[in-house]
Amino acid sequence: MHDKLQSFIDEHKVIIEESLSQIMSELDAPESLKSSMAYSINAGGKRIRPLLVLATLEDLKVNCSDALKVACAVELIHTYSLIHDDLPSMDDDDFRRGSLTNHKVYGEAVAILAGDGLQALAFELLTKLTDTPPQLAIELIGLLSKASGAEGMVGGQILDIEGERKQLSLIELENVHINKTGALLSFCVEAGAVLATIPIEDKERLMIYAKNIGLAFQIQDDILDVTASTEELGKTAGSDETSEKMTYPALLGLEKAKERLGEHHRIARESLEFLNNDESLLGHLADYIVERRY
Repeated sequence: MHDKLQSFIDEHKVIIEESLSQIMSELDAPESLKSSMAYSINAGGKRIRPLLVLATLEDLKVNCSDALKVACAVELIHTYSLIHDDLPSMDDDDFRRGSLTNHKVYGEAVAILAGDGLQALAFELLTKLTDTPPQLAIELIGLLSKASGAEGMVGGQILDIEGERKQLSLIELENVHINKTGALLSFCVEAGAVLATIPIEDKERLMIYAKNIGLAFQIQDDILDVTASTEELGKTAGSDETSEKMTYPALLGLEKAKERLGEHHRIARESLEFLNNDESLLGHLADYIVERRY
């Protein structure tokens, strides 16, 4: 990982973790529910999504005191989705981020409600933006609702389930992941652009970047599922094949999947040229997404 990106992650990941912990500690909820929600939030992870929000603003040279709340809101949504993804009725996973999945510790009913609680808490957090004009706060709520709902992540999850044990075309497979994985990643970049109030043409360039890193992220996930170990991944390796999911390596072969990964990485990098910064954090994050081993 590039030194500049590593320094940024080291500094800001601590801030994100502290903020998430504070949000959980201030939650007034039944102890079993609060414990379950905090269990998955405090399980760690790469925190790529909140880091994307903050890196976008950093590259745009804009300081926004509300950025951390927005970053944490998207991580709450992401964590809720992982809890639900791991359930027996979905991906049926026993491990997540190197630990037992939420339902394995707290039971299915509490895990489902913990996910529901985290989802609602994310939108509550966006109502507490203090330095963002109301119309922009409403825009962010709308964008996150769409990105995480039926037109985004949840819709992508349905397409993913319906695609199991089926031969999907490349377009169909990409449509799954543009929604399931890409929508929330795109929100992170778009949220940074909204908070920074940049010109529409620059925002459009950032959205090209976001779409391509979203697809690159999923392709690399698919590649790692067949090339990395369970210990490296922090979750069960080979789970896609076990559940008969259509993946990029399954559809294209491993080498062609790697070529596709490289193409999305190239497009993402080129879309950032308007920043006039070869050392942009977003550029280094794109590199990290395709080079990561877990």
